[in-house]
Amino acid sequence: MPKKRLSMRKIKDVLRLKFESGLSNRNIGRALKITHRTVGDYLQRFSDAGLSWPLPEEMDETLLKEKLYPEKPFPSEASTQQMPDMKYLHKELRRKGVTLYMLWEEYRTQDPQGYGRTQFYHHYQQWAGKLHPVMRQEHKAGEKVFVDYAGKKPEIVNPLTGEITEVELFIGALGASSYTYAEVTRTQSLSDWCHSHIRMLEFYGAVPEIAVPDNLKSGVTKACRYEPDLNPTYQDLCDFYGLAVIPARKKEPKDKAKVESAVRIAEKKILGELRDQIFFSLEELNFAVAKKVEEINTTEFQKLDVSRKDLFIELDRPAMRPLPAARYEYGEWKTLKVNIDYHVEADFNYYSVHYSLIQKQVDVRLTWSTVEIWFKGRRVASHARFISGKGKYSTLEEHRPKAHREYMSWTPERILSWGKKTGPWTAMLMEKVMAARKHPEQGYRSCLGILRLAQKFTPERLEKACHRAVIIQGHSYQTVKSILNSGLDSQPLPEQKAPQQERLPLFHDNIRGKNYYQ
Repeated sequence: MPKKRLSMRKIKDVLRLKFESGLSNRNIGRALKITHRTVGDYLQRFSDAGLSWPLPEEMDETLLKEKLYPEKPFPSEASTQQMPDMKYLHKELRRKGVTLYMLWEEYRTQDPQGYGRTQFYHHYQQWAGKLHPVMRQEHKAGEKVFVDYAGKKPEIVNPLTGEITEVELFIGALGASSYTYAEVTRTQSLSDWCHSHIRMLEFYGAVPEIAVPDNLKSGVTKACRYEPDLNPTYQDLCDFYGLAVIPARKKEPKDKAKVESAVRIAEKKILGELRDQIFFSLEELNFAVAKKVEEINTTEFQKLDVSRKDLFIELDRPAMRPLPAARYEYGEWKTLKVNIDYHVEADFNYYSVHYSLIQKQVDVRLTWSTVEIWFKGRRVASHARFISGKGKYSTLEEHRPKAHREYMSWTPERILSWGKKTGPWTAMLMEKVMAARKHPEQGYRSCLGILRLAQKFTPERLEKACHRAVIIQGHSYQTVKSILNSGLDSQPLPEQKAPQQERLPLFHDNIRGKNYYQ
């Protein structure tokens, strides 16, 4: 059946070509770029309406539309056909597996004389069309949570200086019930973004199937309509909770209409109503935000006579999965290369992996307490993280080769042979660097760093700098680098005390000897 939005002008063109030009339905369709069946439908309606061509002069497009598409009378109170409960239908359609056809069958079972399927669909669509566009969307229960930040920023004031700092308002809304969560964070950083998700899921007390974020850099590394790249840390969090991520497509407002509606409501009910209050801390502001969120969730929708919280308890919560037994531990991911000493450098400290992974790319996950190292999707090492300090080593014995010289070409002798090519003082310093470590391999990195300084400062200057470093007992890469940067290698060496010759013990009748005092 042709759609009513087709203009009456096109229908008049059909009538003109038919009755004045005598064209067939197919030729009329080709001329007007419509199907011949549509042409036939127009002509049938024209005949059923008892009209004739040419049309009377007083027949304008509005009157012609009324004749061809008369409005069907709405059932009167005396009608034996009972109207279905539209609010019930709208709510049931959000349950998983429920269709309008299924609801019509249930309706006809209760009222065999009720509306046919076409009229049933028509009346529901007429009713749903009057709802707010966001409420018309039929999101399935427990399926999606939409997340974003508000465009307007709340503020906190430093009570000592009066300085005003803008902060961020994070908002989440479930698809079926629109049950809303909001909190304030200092930034939109990856850490704040992930921790807001954790607290949101704990607020719901359950996990939906899908998260729909906007293409925020904290969550989506590369925006793409078909295969967006997620931040590894955000992906790890979602994998932990079993939460699939489908970012909203660019320039597709329907994808995020739910959260945009929640953002508008939050800006009005939270930021708008709190605009005259001054908050001196994030905690104080979040306490006020939580109260406003409760008001939003317990206020009834105008045309549904039910609140977000009621719908959440009835629809979303039963369809969502329970939270994991343990809370997700936030950790950031990095891709690093294993050095020749079979350690990776993370946060200025060093953590070992099996020596077979030397020169390989590995993924490192840094949490507050641990450092996990992964290779090709498999965890190959785990260390307690150094909370403070730099240059510390965490080396597991099972990572060291049993016979280092047999299995590896990197040996202390080979490192020293490279140093001797620059000069004896360079070799001596490198020997002292390795001797200061628990395992010589831990000094390889420093020794290679010292050798590379020759590329910038020449081998001659490096040899002089190493000579000075040995004298002042500065057995480190940083000492040599500092000497070269400051030009101290060209200055006279500090005076050395002449080494005392070893004195032979004296023997005499009047000398008691050391054993006398024991």
